[in-house]
Amino acid sequence: LTWTMMRILVTNDDGVRAAGLWEAVRALLGGKGANLAEMSRIQVPVPPGFTVTTEACIAYLGEEGVFPAEIWEQQIEALQRIEATTEKEFGNPARPLLVSCRSGAKFSMPGMMDTVLNLGLNDETVEGLSATSGDARFAWDSYRRFVQMYGDVVLGVDHGLFEEALEIAKEDNGFYADTDLSADDWRALVGEYKRIVNEELGRPFPQDPVEQLWGAIAAVFDSWDTERAKIYRRLNDIPHDMGTAVNVQAMVFGNMGDTSATGVAFTRDPSTGEKAYYGEWLVNAQGEDVVAGIRTPQYLTKARREAAGADRPSMEEAMPDAFAELARVFDLLERHYTDMQDIEFTVQQGVLWLLQTRNGKRTAKAALKMAVDMVGEGLIDRKAAILRVDPMALDQLLHPRLDPDAPRDILTTGLPASPGAASGRIALDADTAELWANRGDKVILVRIETSPEDIHGMHAAKGILTARGGMTSHAAVVARGMGKPCVSGAGQLRVDYRNQTLTAMGRSFQNANVRLLQST
Repeated sequence: LTWTMMRILVTNDDGVRAAGLWEAVRALLGGKGANLAEMSRIQVPVPPGFTVTTEACIAYLGEEGVFPAEIWEQQIEALQRIEATTEKEFGNPARPLLVSCRSGAKFSMPGMMDTVLNLGLNDETVEGLSATSGDARFAWDSYRRFVQMYGDVVLGVDHGLFEEALEIAKEDNGFYADTDLSADDWRALVGEYKRIVNEELGRPFPQDPVEQLWGAIAAVFDSWDTERAKIYRRLNDIPHDMGTAVNVQAMVFGNMGDTSATGVAFTRDPSTGEKAYYGEWLVNAQGEDVVAGIRTPQYLTKARREAAGADRPSMEEAMPDAFAELARVFDLLERHYTDMQDIEFTVQQGVLWLLQTRNGKRTAKAALKMAVDMVGEGLIDRKAAILRVDPMALDQLLHPRLDPDAPRDILTTGLPASPGAASGRIALDADTAELWANRGDKVILVRIETSPEDIHGMHAAKGILTARGGMTSHAAVVARGMGKPCVSGAGQLRVDYRNQTLTAMGRSFQNANVRLLQST
C-alpha cells in the first residue's frame, strides 16, 4: 500500500479509532507504516514511500522464502509513484532514485529487525549521484555505507570485516573520524569492501537495483524469525505469528555536508518525564550512526548541552531554522497521538524530514509523571492516564542506588542512559553474560556498543556499560525498556575482545568485580 492510498483508508482520525480500525491498520502495515501514513495525512514532511504488508511477510515465511506471485507488480506500481513524486528513477544513472528498506511490526521492537539504506547504488548510479548532487564525497560515502550494510544484513558477511577495513584506512591516513575521509578515500574503501564480499562469498557484490531490493525485503522478513527477535518478543509478551511489514522510502540524506544532519528525539524526557525536548543529533551523518552508537552524538537543545557542560553546539544553536520546524512537528505529533513520541529525523541541506514516530519507551518514574502532567494539560483523561502505567514496571521506582556517602573509586564516567545501580562481574560478550547469570553470578555487560545480537546478554546482566553511543543508542533504549541501569558513551574505555580485557585510565580489568553507578 502506498501512503497516498492510506489517506483513503484513514480519512477520519476519531472514526478510525472509535471503530477499532486503527489497530487493524497497525496490524496490517506495522506501527511504523501506519504512523508514516498518518504523518503524511496530517502534512508532516515524510519522504514518499510504500509499505509491504505483514500479510506478505506471513505468506513469505509460510512458503519458506517464496514471495507471493503478485507482489512484484504491486511494488513496480508503488515505485513508479515514488519516481513521479521525486522526479527520479530507480536504477537510472542519470537521475538515480535511492530508497531505504526498514522493518516495522505492529509492536515496537527497537533494533531487533533489519534495515538497509541507500538501495539502488551501484558502480554506475554512484557516478550519477555524484554528478546530480555535485558532491563526490557524499556519493561515495553513501555507497560504502550501502555495501557495508547490505553485505552484513542481506549477504551475511561479518560486519567486523568492514569495520576493520575502515579502521585500517583511517590509521593509514592518520585520520581520527569518518568525516576526515575524502571522496577518493571512500572510493578506495568501496573497492576494498567489494573485495571482501567477493572473497567471503565467492561472488561479486550485486549491481542490479532490482535484485538489491528483493534481497533487502527478504532480509527484513527473515529477521522476524531471528533468535534475537524471538527472545525480544518472548521477553515482552509479543505474539510470534504477527510478522513484520517493510517500509520502502525515498532516501533523504543527512550526510550531505554541514547543512545536513540526522537525529533521534523524544517530545519529553523518557527518563524523568520532564516536559522538555530530549534527543541527540549528528552533523553530516546517517541515522544508523546515532541509533547504533557508531559515533557519540551531540545534544539537541542548548539547555541540555549547557547542563552537561558539553562544548559541541546543540541543533538548536547550529541549525535554528530546522530546529524550529522540528519543535513545531514535536507539538503537532504529541497533540495528535496524545502521548510522548519517539522520533527519527533527517535534515537534508537545511530541510527537515521525519522518518518515523512512535509512542516512546520510558522509565516507570517518567510514565507516572507524564500521565499526571498530560491529564493536567488536557491531553488525556484520568482513565487513560491510569492505563498507561504498567503495574509490572513500578518496581523500577525501587531501583537500588549506591550510598551517596560511600567512598568512590571511579574507573570512568559516561551518559546516564537508564537509571539505577548494579554491581557484578565484567562480561565482554552476551553469551558469557548469559552463562554466568544462569549459574548465579551478577554480571555487568560491557561492550564497545551493543547490537540486537546482544539482547540475551542484556537481559541476563544487572547493568550495561558501553564505550560508544548516546542517550538514544540501542543500549540506552533497550535498557530503559528492560528497567536496567545503563551508562553509555564512556569514551575512556578501551575494550579488547580478543584478550577479554577492559582498560580505562591506565588500569586494566579482566572478569573483575565492578560497580556501575548511574549519575543523575
